[in-house]
Amino acid sequence: MSEVKYESKIVSSASRAGAVYGVCSDMRQFEKVRDLMPKDRIQEMECEEDLVRFKLDGLGQKIGLRIIAKEPGDYIKYGIENAPVDGNFWIQIKEAADHETKIRLTLKADLPMMFKMMLESKIQTALDQAADMMATFPFDDWAK
Repeated sequence: MSEVKYESKIVSSASRAGAVYGVCSDMRQFEKVRDLMPKDRIQEMECEEDLVRFKLDGLGQKIGLRIIAKEPGDYIKYGIENAPVDGNFWIQIKEAADHETKIRLTLKADLPMMFKMMLESKIQTALDQAADMMATFPFDDWAK
């Protein structure tokens, strides 16, 4: 096993840092996007304030993301639970101006060397795509 770290590109959101933090630090917000998630891939989602659990197609057990640390206006760190690999995921937030927030996503995981070589580019692409999606997300509307 080898610990690897992946960082997304830094994106700019037209939302306030407090709104980004407020939405991302309450896992119950996933309920609002349940219908947008692919039902053939993500099932049995349960949301609590600091935890979301779901079953992914191909995995027998539910995996989870639990908030393990947070600092308002700075970051939210999530622990990955019950997954085939150990790791953490976090969202870094930096207010650049009124209604402009810089966002970066980071993933640290313990991956077998074979998985690292096979998945490296896919993980990086997924993180960059997730960051792009967050850049367009209406955090200010959802934080109300």
